[in-house]
Amino acid sequence: MKRILVFLLVAVLLASCGEYQQLLKSNDYQLIYKKAIEYYNKGDYQRSLNLLDGIRTVFSGTSKAQNIAYYRAFCSYNMKDYELAASSFKQFVQTYPESSFSEECLYMLGFCHYKASPKPRLDQTVTDKALSEFQLYLSRYPNSMRKERINGYIDEMRDKLSYKAYLSARNYYLREYYKAATISLQNCLKDFPTSKYREEIMYMLFVSKYEMAVNSVEDKKLERYNNAQEEYYYFVEEYPNSKYADDLKKKYEEIHKFLENYNFEE
Repeated sequence: MKRILVFLLVAVLLASCGEYQQLLKSNDYQLIYKKAIEYYNKGDYQRSLNLLDGIRTVFSGTSKAQNIAYYRAFCSYNMKDYELAASSFKQFVQTYPESSFSEECLYMLGFCHYKASPKPRLDQTVTDKALSEFQLYLSRYPNSMRKERINGYIDEMRDKLSYKAYLSARNYYLREYYKAATISLQNCLKDFPTSKYREEIMYMLFVSKYEMAVNSVEDKKLERYNNAQEEYYYFVEEYPNSKYADDLKKKYEEIHKFLENYNFEE
């Protein structure tokens, strides 16, 4: 019985393969269109896409052109080719802005970029594209049922961008490039004011300014010690019970001592 089932399965596969090959050579475009949709519904996205690619110019300007573009985009998406899918969804939205599928395709454009978004340490150009497309979607469809879901994706991606910025700034800090660290850390706070790494970022910013003051040339010491002191005040106001309190206090005492001596010398 088992051997019979295997034989039948092989026969079905061979028949299917033969049918597909015949379709590739056929001029019966209506049949090809019908079978392409059938392949799609069966989850055979590669065959569906190949058949649709073969007839897309044939049906250009007809009522089927829109459906072909729609299915082609979803074939690429279902095969996890998110870059090609995003390009296809974008082309659909631009070509058929009044289509009943336009809203869904604009959402899928952002979602494909979201799916392609890489790990935080890598280049985040695709993440920026996803944010841009999702924001465009929400501006066009502010009452969409997808709104809450999209806002969740946006928060997730902003966390990723925040983490990448934090890693970059921390790298300067750990390598003791304090001037570059100061700029990067300040940008982190400006671009991501609610970052989960805010306390550590502010601590590293204070230490960076402190180290710049300590190792500064004489004519810049006063300005840089004042900057470090100001950063200390910002920090303790926001995080009075910080885990960094002991180190902060020790460095602040050195800052205070320098400024006192400087004023006394004057």
